[in-house]
Amino acid sequence: MIDKPKVEQAVRMLLEGIGENPDREGLIGTPDRIARMCEELFAGTDEAAEKALSVTFNCTNDDLVLEKDIQFYSLCEHHLLPFYGKAHIAYLPNGRVAGLSKLARAVEAYARRAQIQEQLTEQIANAMMKYLNPRGVMVVVEAEHMCMTMRGIKKPGTQTMTYVCRGEFKDNPALCDRVLRMIGM
Repeated sequence: MIDKPKVEQAVRMLLEGIGENPDREGLIGTPDRIARMCEELFAGTDEAAEKALSVTFNCTNDDLVLEKDIQFYSLCEHHLLPFYGKAHIAYLPNGRVAGLSKLARAVEAYARRAQIQEQLTEQIANAMMKYLNPRGVMVVVEAEHMCMTMRGIKKPGTQTMTYVCRGEFKDNPALCDRVLRMIGM
């Protein structure tokens, strides 16, 4: 839960700290705007993927399901700068499938918090295994990090890719290769 007054106070202090006047015309509403933005950007802090992944349907097909190109936006916990990109989730059903929008909701639940990409990838995979109970899951996340684009090394366009395999994907390189080909990698 976001403490809006505390965020507003912190933004005022930040503005003062960088030599700005938080009471000047262009900045008067900035602490409030930033606090409201934080409510949105960090909404996943109090959200669990369990709610999204609990909506399932019977399925006799046990072959691969892939939802790819799930857009997400997150914030690097080291710099509080955005990283954004696409998540791809492949799983092998075990009698149940999730509603397709529910996979995107699971990604959002974890992306909407301060975090690192490696952890985001793992959280999605672990939630899929825990709440959907598939025979296996593979999660691939590709993202651009603004902490590498606009500060520090300044290398725009650099993509960071992470993936996590669980269950049957862990010991089956051919299955992983199939997913990567389907994603277009």
